[in-house]
Amino acid sequence: MTDLRTASADSPTRTPSARPPARALPGPWLALLAAPVALGTTGPTVVLPRIAADLEIPVAAATWLGTAYGWGVAVGTPLLAGLLRLRGIRAALLLGAALVGAGTLLLVLAPTLPLLLAGRVVQALGAAGLITAAMNLAGSTRRMGLITAAISAAGAVGPLAGTLIGAAGTWRPVLALAALTLLAVPAALRVAPAAASAPVSEFDLPGAGLVLVLATALVLVPRAALPSAAVAVLAAVALARHVRRRPEGFVPLDVLRSRSFTGCCALALALATSYFAILYAVPRLLADRGWSAGSVGVGQLAVLLLGALLVWVLTSVRLARPVVLGVLTGLGVLALGLVLTPWPVPVLASAGVAVVSASGTQATLSVLAPAAVPDRHRPVAIGLFNLCYQLGGAFGPALVALLLA
Repeated sequence: MTDLRTASADSPTRTPSARPPARALPGPWLALLAAPVALGTTGPTVVLPRIAADLEIPVAAATWLGTAYGWGVAVGTPLLAGLLRLRGIRAALLLGAALVGAGTLLLVLAPTLPLLLAGRVVQALGAAGLITAAMNLAGSTRRMGLITAAISAAGAVGPLAGTLIGAAGTWRPVLALAALTLLAVPAALRVAPAAASAPVSEFDLPGAGLVLVLATALVLVPRAALPSAAVAVLAAVALARHVRRRPEGFVPLDVLRSRSFTGCCALALALATSYFAILYAVPRLLADRGWSAGSVGVGQLAVLLLGALLVWVLTSVRLARPVVLGVLTGLGVLALGLVLTPWPVPVLASAGVAVVSASGTQATLSVLAPAAVPDRHRPVAIGLFNLCYQLGGAFGPALVALLLA
C-alpha cells in the first residue's frame, strides 16, 4: 500500500490493469482524452430551450438529455473499468471510442427526443470508458491532477462554447462536443498495453447488473426520491449478498473491506456533493443580490478557470499527501462558509474554492484509493471511486433544489 507519509506529487503508481506502457502518454493528449466529457455535460445546458422548441416538446422534457448523459457517465465508469480489468486498457479505449462515435452520429441525425436520449447515453458510456483509460494511464498524482484540472476547465468553458456554437447555427454540434476526445485516442493506443497483466477468467454479469441498478437508482434519486431510494436499498442488499457469494466478482470483497478505499470514496462523495451544490447555488444567489446573468456567467467562468489552474499547481507540488488532503478538505469547509455569506464576492469565490477542493481531492484520491487494494482489483477500484465522485453531481443539485425551494 502507498505510504501516505512520504508519497509526493511525482510518486509513480503502477498501471492497475495492464503491463506498464513503454512510454507515458504526453500530458496534452492525456487531458484531451478526458476533458471533453465535461464539455458534453455543461455545453448543451444552454441550448436546451432551442432543442425543446425545434422538437416541439416542453423544456422540462429536454432536460432529460442532461440526466441521460449523467447517468451514462455514472454507470459507464464502473462497467468500463470492469472491461479494462478483463481485457486491458487497449480494449477499453477501442470500445469507448466506438461508443462515443456511434452516440455522436446518432445525436447529429436523430429526429426525435427518444433517439437523442439514446445517443446521449451511448456517447456518455464511451466517454466514461475513455476517462477510465486516461486515469489508468496517468501514473502519478501530478498527471492525475492534470486530468482533473482539464476536466474542471472544460466544464467551466462548456456553457460559453455551447452559446457560441449554438449562435452560429444549429444546436446539434453542441451535443457533439464530447467527440473531441476521439482526437486523443490514436495517441493513447500507441502507448496502451495490448492486454491486461492479470485478466480475470470471466465477466461477472450478475454483479455488473446489480451495480448498474444501484447506480441508476442513486442517479435518479433527485427526480424520484422515494422509489429510487427504495430500489437503491434493495439493490445494495442484493449486491452485498452477491459479493459474499462471489468475492472475486465484479465488485471484489477485498475492495469493500478496505477502510482506506471506502474512506477515500466517502470523502470524494462529500466534497463532490458540496462542489456541485455550490456550482448550482452560486448563480441563483448572485442573481438574488442583483447581479445580471452576464455578470454571473463571466464571474463564474473566471473563478472556475482559476480554480482549475490551482488544482494542477496544488497537485504538482512536492507535499506529503496527508498535508495535501488536509488543505483540500479545509478548502471544502471554507467554500461552504463563503457561499453562506451575505456578500456577493465571497459567494462567487466559493465556486473557485470548491472546484479546487473537489477536483484536487479527486486527483489525489484517484491515486490513493486504488493503491489501498490488491493490484488485480485496481481498475475496478478506480471505476468505483469515480462512480462515488460522479454521484456527487446528482446529489449536489438536488440538495440545492431542496434548500432553496
